[in-house]
Amino acid sequence: MKKAILFFSFVLVSIPLFAQTIDVKTHQLKNGMKVLVHEDHSIPSVALYIFYRIGSRNERPGITGLSHYFEHMMFNGAKKFGPKQFDIQMEAAGGHNNAYTDYDVTVYQDWFTPSALELIFDMEADRIQYLAFDPKIIESERGVVASERRSSVDANNFGLLNEQLWAAAYTSHPYQWPVVGWMVDIENWKMEDLKKHFEMGYSPSNATMVVTGAVKFEEIVRLAQKYIEPIPSHDPPPPVTTQEPEQLGERRVIVKKFAQLPIVMMGYHVPKAADADYYPLQVLNNILFAGESSRMYQRLVDKDQLALFVNGNLPQALDPTLFEIISQPKEGIAPDKVERAIYEELDKVKSSSVTDKELQKAKNALTAAFYRQMKTISGKANTLGSYEVFFGDYRKLFSAADEYAKVTVADVKRVAAKYFTEKNRTVATLIPEKEEAKADSSTATPAKSVGKKASARKK
Repeated sequence: MKKAILFFSFVLVSIPLFAQTIDVKTHQLKNGMKVLVHEDHSIPSVALYIFYRIGSRNERPGITGLSHYFEHMMFNGAKKFGPKQFDIQMEAAGGHNNAYTDYDVTVYQDWFTPSALELIFDMEADRIQYLAFDPKIIESERGVVASERRSSVDANNFGLLNEQLWAAAYTSHPYQWPVVGWMVDIENWKMEDLKKHFEMGYSPSNATMVVTGAVKFEEIVRLAQKYIEPIPSHDPPPPVTTQEPEQLGERRVIVKKFAQLPIVMMGYHVPKAADADYYPLQVLNNILFAGESSRMYQRLVDKDQLALFVNGNLPQALDPTLFEIISQPKEGIAPDKVERAIYEELDKVKSSSVTDKELQKAKNALTAAFYRQMKTISGKANTLGSYEVFFGDYRKLFSAADEYAKVTVADVKRVAAKYFTEKNRTVATLIPEKEEAKADSSTATPAKSVGKKASARKK
């Protein structure tokens, strides 16, 4: 998080609930798609997000990476709007778009002026119902995805190690394979695999549309009924019933490859986003890792000067996920020395109370960040959709600030003791092997959401 959040007062300001300040109207189409609309006429712009409940979690060995593949294919032409026309038409109307895939969802994001509203609905409906399966385009995009895997995983030490971390931490649940897919699967998808995955994943009944900005609810419903409602729904992805068994002992992965510096990653099994412990874990994450005054930064980077950086990440997930810790030791510092320092700091949280000042600062920072996100139409669209999908009801975001405020010192200590245990962790370490005349990718700082999103489509 940015340093600016550190200057907030340590007295949590009383902020009115969003239930009193944000009006969300909903409509259920006959084919099962749910539409959420928030009217915000403060700026002449619209954000339209479609959350499809399809991700690598819904794949199996042999077809890993297909969800991410369709993130690319959805921009490659349909019946009415041909190859690349989605981008061309969008940009001609003054708009832009993006998309991302993760373990649980694939999300498409459109930003445009109100005058382009009907065009966007027309294009979205076209690609949902009539996506082209041209063999030449399929092979071209297969090559693009394979190239993305080579650059983001095979040639990126952080990506490679993170992939090994998740593969070792999960033995049963589909979170064990990468969102981008295994290369051997990318090379061997069949047309039948593609069509079946698309049919179940992109069924209207498997999606939630969120529209925020300078719109009228009645207009959105009319356009949705005109363009989206006639699209037939199909059977959704089968329920993911596999549960990862309790981990009964520490697991370790060692990767040896060319690098200038080692990397240390660890993952602790923690609950899904809808669990009651989500908010205490987020507060703990902030205390440990947010900013230069955080406990881990002060210990590893500032005081002991063991590491170049240390990050923590707790993703939103539909199933129990990993709380990740990532650090890169400085030159001449052994990885196990960084490990020990991290464990010592975790043990301090368990054995001695977090101070009231630390707790209040973390809650202030998280609450402020939440409200900043809700100030933009894009932030509201993403948050509404995320709460609808990951928490089961968009209305739960209205009490998010209260959930942070309720977290106590005892809660923080409890979740630290419950989840940050030796037998619950998986540790992945990259040990450098020197090779001449090879570029090193190990010193680049990893993305904040390492291990969660395969890509965010950029043009």
